[in-house]
Amino acid sequence: MIYGGIEAGGTKWVCAIGDGPDDLGDVVTFPTTSPEETLARAVDFFASNGSIAAVGVGSFGPIDIRPASPTWGHITTTPKPGWADTDVAPALARALGVPVAFDTDVNAAALGEHRWGAAVGLDTFCYITVGTGIGGGGIANGRLMHGLLHPEFGHMRIPHDRDRDPFDGVCPYHGDCFEGLASGEAIRARGGSAADERMWGLEAEYLALGLVNVICTVSPERIVIGGGVMKQPELLRLVRTRLCELLAGYIRAPELDGGFDDYLVAPALGDRAGVLGSLELARTVA
Repeated sequence: MIYGGIEAGGTKWVCAIGDGPDDLGDVVTFPTTSPEETLARAVDFFASNGSIAAVGVGSFGPIDIRPASPTWGHITTTPKPGWADTDVAPALARALGVPVAFDTDVNAAALGEHRWGAAVGLDTFCYITVGTGIGGGGIANGRLMHGLLHPEFGHMRIPHDRDRDPFDGVCPYHGDCFEGLASGEAIRARGGSAADERMWGLEAEYLALGLVNVICTVSPERIVIGGGVMKQPELLRLVRTRLCELLAGYIRAPELDGGFDDYLVAPALGDRAGVLGSLELARTVA
């Protein structure tokens, strides 16, 4: 079967046709503008690419993933202007006449990494993306993480040393939460530059603090960390080093015996993890 996948990000949408990394057909990327224009471009792409069995959408959030909810398939309280309470999945299903699966963009990326990438064979792991915002998801005991809603790792509270960093944070809901202090938007708001070693040291500190929370609460077998911010040279190494220092030997597990190089890893699927995971989401409803 041929599926459609959408990585619906707050900055751009990536749409693809295919069945996986070895059978990926047309792929198109376009900016996230208004809901009406963005959804119309996605519908046009799939309508012009022949018959597909289903569409999977991995969306920025928060989103409503409760099947019995009257607003299932909607983006809900997002701070992105114009997108709060947007009907996404039902609108696509009506326009394309196929089943639509809907989850967070990070859960979709986790699904892709679980099927084809850095988390193959793991029962419990987390996928975290550090880009314009910070998101997290993953699989627990073999199933995508759902519950009250879905994970919102980006809005964890982490220690904020205001003497070292007087910045108030950029989150419109919480100010200096994890995303408010460590997202790409926070880095831009501070006016940091790619050559600013102090800034990247601070970024590594915040990321490591957030990851300690994840490790101590979810107990993942591995953490996959991606997103545009993580492409900064040496940042992953800095985070691994600080994470080891903060955990201070408290967590003893064979996975950590050799350090954090094989525990905290980049996505094996690279920038395609989200859209490939969305194809895998589509498979679940076809």
